Amino acid sequence: MTIEILTPEKKIFSDEVYGVQLPGISGSFEVLDKHAPLVSALKAGKLKILKDKTSTSFITIQSGFVEVLNNKTTVLVEGATEE
Repeated sequence: MTIEILTPEKKIFSDEVYGVQLPGISGSFEVLDKHAPLVSALKAGKLKILKDKTSTSFITIQSGFVEVLNNKTTVLVEGATEE
């Protein structure tokens, strides 16, 4: 699936990935390839990008929203920093 992480200033990350773990308002959740359509609010925390089944990276995000549609995950946040 494709993931894009966007702030009002710039695009932080864009790539093909295996999945992503997100800090939802009610708790953490994971989106994998071919996930059903979804819109959810996000709280500040760590977003874990699963590049493949063995490789991961982290991005610290501020609050925002995520949309999953047609095998594309778009994360819209107030701010983010790669680790």
